[in-house]
Amino acid sequence: MARFFSRMLSKRLTAWQTVVITMIYLYAARNFSTLVGLASPEPMANMYDATYFRATWVLTALDAGFWTAMKIQQKWLRDIASVVFSVFYMVAAEQADEKVRKVRSNITVDHLRISWNKGNSSPYLRFLQGLMRPRLTKWPARAIRIPRPSTSDYKEPVTGWLYFDGPLSDLVSHNKIILDIPGGGFVAMDPRCNDDKLFSWAAKTGLPVLSLDYKKAPEYPYPYALNECYDVYTTIINSRGRCLGMSGNQVPRVVITGDSAGGTLATSTTLMIIESGSSPIRRFQGQTDLPIPDGLVLFYPGLDMNIGSWMSDEQMALIKDRSMRGTNKSIIQRKTMQYNDLVGTPHQSDDEDETPPASKSQSSDFQPDSTQPILLVQPVASPGGDVATEYSHLGTSTWTQTQQLLSPGPTTPETEKRKPSTSHHPEPMRTRLAMSSMISYFNDRVLTPEMMRAMIILYVGPHNRPDFQRDYLLSPILAPDILLAQFPKTYFLTGERDPLVDDTVVFAGRLRRVKAAQMASGGTRLEYQDQDARTAGFNEKDVAEVALIPGISHGFLQFPAIYPPAWGLFDRIGHWIEDVFNDAAEKRRQADRKKSLVVNGTEREVARHHARQESSGDEDRPLEMSMTRVRGRSMREDSTKAAITQEDPVNGDGASDAEADEGPRKNKKGRRVRTKDHNKSLVKLASSDDLLGRRMHGLASGLTGLPADAD
Repeated sequence: MARFFSRMLSKRLTAWQTVVITMIYLYAARNFSTLVGLASPEPMANMYDATYFRATWVLTALDAGFWTAMKIQQKWLRDIASVVFSVFYMVAAEQADEKVRKVRSNITVDHLRISWNKGNSSPYLRFLQGLMRPRLTKWPARAIRIPRPSTSDYKEPVTGWLYFDGPLSDLVSHNKIILDIPGGGFVAMDPRCNDDKLFSWAAKTGLPVLSLDYKKAPEYPYPYALNECYDVYTTIINSRGRCLGMSGNQVPRVVITGDSAGGTLATSTTLMIIESGSSPIRRFQGQTDLPIPDGLVLFYPGLDMNIGSWMSDEQMALIKDRSMRGTNKSIIQRKTMQYNDLVGTPHQSDDEDETPPASKSQSSDFQPDSTQPILLVQPVASPGGDVATEYSHLGTSTWTQTQQLLSPGPTTPETEKRKPSTSHHPEPMRTRLAMSSMISYFNDRVLTPEMMRAMIILYVGPHNRPDFQRDYLLSPILAPDILLAQFPKTYFLTGERDPLVDDTVVFAGRLRRVKAAQMASGGTRLEYQDQDARTAGFNEKDVAEVALIPGISHGFLQFPAIYPPAWGLFDRIGHWIEDVFNDAAEKRRQADRKKSLVVNGTEREVARHHARQESSGDEDRPLEMSMTRVRGRSMREDSTKAAITQEDPVNGDGASDAEADEGPRKNKKGRRVRTKDHNKSLVKLASSDDLLGRRMHGLASGLTGLPADAD
């Protein structure tokens, strides 16, 4: 039929017109039911925003086209074939979706890199992106190499790209910098894949933006990239920005940003700075403390590398926090309805399970609903030597049940009825089997569980054996409260349908709980109180702000060319960065004012103290100046020494304080004379104990027969 139709049209149409009409006819015949509305609706279309859903279809076609052409050896031919196949898959959308799902089910690192690096590796896509990108800055991005600090175990410099709207000579007038850590599943994507975002920030804020091109897994597994980020921050602080071209007159202020895997590295880097940036080891080595960044801006970060199907009571309690119900409303509704929609039972109300019981396995570092205070001290080391932290998915263990049988506690009529048993009995889950977002959105069009599994395996590497239950630098969601209490203000931007949205909400909830507990105790300990007491006088926006964009999933900042709302989000993020710098500067000014008040009060107290000491010194001066005759010395020598002592009190090494500062002063006969500010030496003494010791020495010299100036 198609051949007959083409033969008839060839008599009146040109060759290319015949080809186009034939392809349109084939597409219409294949998708007739969809075009006329008789086909079943696409389930994913109801989950996502229309603009985002349309963008995911374009990404699916591009992935299918580039994966189809990935085996071609010649690069020029592979680039052309990738574009041709992508255009075909945009027409044959169902075939593209089927191919992408098959590849993702058994994905490799080559597939991930081809998919996520295509915007920068393909010259044709890069050209199209340049045409669609507005003219943001006059200056291009510059490649840069950051040296490692002397204390690092690595010596190879870290590469990056500097985005700054101006000549490099203008950097001397800046003392603020944006340190960006790009995402890409730890295995792909460099800063040039984020030109739209980075150029927009550089133009919006007028600040230099340094984006790191850290080494990727699996060639450089965990924690190589994390050490690179930490070393770059250390070099920027130690060099006072001179490594970037700044003046070096003052320590630069830094805001760290990161998306997806970059958000993980940004959070872990901040934890490293808090944990080891002011350690005694650094002071012992003669290094200065690392200041904590002014703030963090994270975009759909992955904060939990231990993929789980169900959420713990503690996690659900953080999501269902009363003060955050307006932000997390849709997430709460989804989690409370998932199980009930399957079994047909009526769903629970939002007020149900308001105060879930504390988990028996909950460590002392994380007790959001406990009234027992926790001292702000260093984390307690376990017998194995590592730091004990809270594990987000840990449940009641068999060891805990055994200990309860061995130590049942006081005997009561209720306990007498219960017989000892080693059988395991299920306990009610008050969260109604709330699934994690990774499982809820396992069929996501951008990030699937198979892709997350592959990225985690590649990031960890074949030779590492990390503890997924304790390593909070691998999974920042497990960070102990002692570190979260010092965390800077953080902004979160995540899609509401993102498989990683739970990581954002739970981590932000932990930050609020810890900061509120710290404020309730005046900053000396962590006292978790009830909700009403916790929110009194506490502004949660000073700790963390979460923006959940409805109807979208992961990676929406990566493709503004096909998802135009991303340009507006770039401007919003620019305002966030400016607000972080301004808030941090205001906090420093307030801290300086408080410090000045304390110092001024201390100086006034010291002045009054010295006044009292000087008045008593005048009364005791005969005791201080009295000299005792030493056997074998003449009265003339003693009188001479007494005269010298009266003219200028000497210090411990036989020289006067005035001489130590200004050199010896002598008259015409070569004798030292008494200066006008002779009492200044008394004020310069280290403390009142030194002054008292000098007086007691003068008293004791008459009893022991030793000279008063003997040391």
